[in-house]
Amino acid sequence: MNRRVVITGVGVTAPGGIGAKDFWTLLSEGRTATRGITFFDPSQFRSRVAAEIDFDPRAHGLGPQEVRRMDRAAQLAVVSAREAVADSGLEPGGLDPYRTGVAVGSAVGATMGLDREYNVVSDGGRLDLVDHTYAVPHLYDYFVPGSFAAEVAWAVGAEGPTAVVSTGCTSGLDAVGHAVELIREGAADRMVAGAADAPISPITVACFDAIKATTPRNDDAEHASRPFDGTRNGFVLGEGAAVFVLEEREAARRRRAHVYAEVAGFATRCNAFHMTGLRPDGREMAEAIRTALDEARCDPSDIDYINAHGSGTKQNDRHETAAFKRSLGEHARRTPVSSIKSMVGHSLGAIGSIEIAASVLAMEHDVVPPTANLTVPDPECDLDYVPLTAREHRTDTVLTVGSGFGGFQSAMVLTSKGATEREAA
Repeated sequence: MNRRVVITGVGVTAPGGIGAKDFWTLLSEGRTATRGITFFDPSQFRSRVAAEIDFDPRAHGLGPQEVRRMDRAAQLAVVSAREAVADSGLEPGGLDPYRTGVAVGSAVGATMGLDREYNVVSDGGRLDLVDHTYAVPHLYDYFVPGSFAAEVAWAVGAEGPTAVVSTGCTSGLDAVGHAVELIREGAADRMVAGAADAPISPITVACFDAIKATTPRNDDAEHASRPFDGTRNGFVLGEGAAVFVLEEREAARRRRAHVYAEVAGFATRCNAFHMTGLRPDGREMAEAIRTALDEARCDPSDIDYINAHGSGTKQNDRHETAAFKRSLGEHARRTPVSSIKSMVGHSLGAIGSIEIAASVLAMEHDVVPPTANLTVPDPECDLDYVPLTAREHRTDTVLTVGSGFGGFQSAMVLTSKGATEREAA
């Protein structure tokens, strides 16, 4: 079965931009949404900056019971899913529920809900033997990441294949890749797929402090995230969600849907090397890129823009630079590259989907978003990393990649040429 899969709806809830339109405005203007942490008192921590969302769930259509029931990450996923379905032009009540599925990625699940409830049942950490009767009645859902997918399925009326994909920081790419495969094999006709994480909590900040992965640049939060810059010293934690409506291409054409892009190729690999470390040669990421290109039937020279993982750690940025050179050859030096983490931080499992959203919007507008805060070139990162200001650039085919703890390396090829074919039909 050779079913091609396209994106017909986009929903984004991200720092500095709730909704795809505001999200793209932030990126195209090169503004940053990083600031000092306000969700809790961070004074005891090494890194005290984050990319937070000014998010009121009630203002975005969630009722009191939904707010009570759902962890913040699930709320972000549901709001994004509703936007994506509305953007696609599909009517939730008109969907064939058994042919519509859901795939949601998340690295750390209901971190904020669990952190908050532990604080309650342990009386602020003073009790060794906690009293569960003080917890919210839906605490079980916080322990089961599958609740995220269930919430999205209920919100859009999907009764087909439903799953959560949790592969660390590649979860957002891998969930969409999983959804694409379900449509290709005929298990579903459309999927609502993406990822959400809301990890800005004391436990998460403490964990990244322990391994010194996050930046200690607390006195300049606005410029703290500096991917590929010679002065970078760690990533900025973020939160967010992005969700898409994926459809079989011919079905989308028949209903004359607006097609953002075709998901032409996807591949994921594991380096089987180290929980947090990366080989400097970028071999595993390069292999994922080559496999995704082969599936898309693309030559390296077809890539117009690379949306990098670009976390802002020294080992990741060097690893990626090597992987791009290894997989794309000389074309890597002619291809614009950027990291939106410079503006919206690193939302762990959600960021892969947020970067897919940035990629399809870059194609939609023929604009490459910048790498904010890139002012000091690193000789070891010697590609065209589009510093500071967005660039007008014909963008028909994009490579977006992710790298995650555990050794996960994922790559996806997106092309807008399917949209051109639809419009010409």
